Amino acid sequence: MDVKTGLFYLFAVVLLFAAFRVITARNPVYAALYLVLAFFQASAIWLLLRAEFLAISLVLVYVGAVMVLFLFVVMMLDINVDSLRQGFWKHFPLAAGVGALIALEMAAVLMGGFRLGEAPRAMAVTSPNTSNTMELGKLLYSEYLYPLEIAAVILLVAIVAAIALTLRTRKDSKYTNPSDQVRVKARDRVRIVQMPVTRAAEPVVEAAPAAPAEAAKENKA
Repeated sequence: MDVKTGLFYLFAVVLLFAAFRVITARNPVYAALYLVLAFFQASAIWLLLRAEFLAISLVLVYVGAVMVLFLFVVMMLDINVDSLRQGFWKHFPLAAGVGALIALEMAAVLMGGFRLGEAPRAMAVTSPNTSNTMELGKLLYSEYLYPLEIAAVILLVAIVAAIALTLRTRKDSKYTNPSDQVRVKARDRVRIVQMPVTRAAEPVVEAAPAAPAEAAKENKA
């Protein structure tokens, strides 16, 4: 067994372990981190197959953008794991049946590829200036243009649906209707009040104290 085959088995074992931990980890953050590890191992396998563009795209797009978004969403939602585990054994037979069906379909496809009767055809000789990225781009935007556009529309619908499902109105949050802001006028927000002109305060005149004789007369009366 050469070095390339050994590296393939190493990356494959780590990939299977990481994929298994994605669905068995109790903490959603740990599951997302294991998924990042799985993406890195898949990218290494793509490098062994000399598909550099796919390997770099897997790291930049999925690990660098999608998984970071997953981590932020998981941490901000503060998911209650206990509520998600309720009814697990109730739905386990259906989930196990679907998983077994997918495994059988993948095995049928892969075993058909392993039973090749003839050797694969040699690749066409290309010029030294041709790269995998250029050939992939030509194939993707010529023969697979319509499936690419359909996939883009499906992803757009999924993004809009995810935003609509997670959009919740909170009672303690302040909200302003944008249409009301656009239709606002000056007379609706500004009120001019006319006040009388201010004047100086009048001096306070204190009463003089009564004379002693007058006070005595008042006492006799």
